Amino acid sequence: MYRGNRRSFGFIPRPWRIRVALAHRGRYQLVLAGVVRVCETTSMAEYKTKPTDVPAAEFLAEVEHPQRRADGFELLEMMTRISGQEAVMWGPTIVGFGTYHYKYESGREGDAAAVGFSPRKANLVLYGLTDGPDADRLLPELGKHRTSAACLYINKLDDVDRNVLEELIRSGYRHVTTELNSP
Repeated sequence: MYRGNRRSFGFIPRPWRIRVALAHRGRYQLVLAGVVRVCETTSMAEYKTKPTDVPAAEFLAEVEHPQRRADGFELLEMMTRISGQEAVMWGPTIVGFGTYHYKYESGREGDAAAVGFSPRKANLVLYGLTDGPDADRLLPELGKHRTSAACLYINKLDDVDRNVLEELIRSGYRHVTTELNSP
């Protein structure tokens, strides 16, 4: 029986039975009450966040929040200088610098930005800075922030020590491009 949310394929009453015939590469048929619908999905192994041709400065100029926009331009300059790489937009909202290739034990592999950031509405999200060998030493010195599994969140650059942030970027970039890169 169908037990998903109502938006997946429109509202489907529970008593109706669904038969799904898998085809190839994420394309399948949904047979519902004799009506066949062909649906497309993204393969789980396909990484959705990919480089785009949108200039990072153009994206940052359109950030609504004035503090996030200013911090975004400062991070753009800082990460370009430290990484020696030009900024590349990864998907619609991530400004990335450099790339690395990853391979998981599951067989999934792909490319991602070595370090980067995203000026979100709630805060700035920085990527690639929390796993480096110096992160445990530097994070307590950074200032007001929080972390998750792979992200560093700060409200504004004025809340953190910029010298410590630069060290985190330097260490994170070096770690991702040398230790985590799987050519």
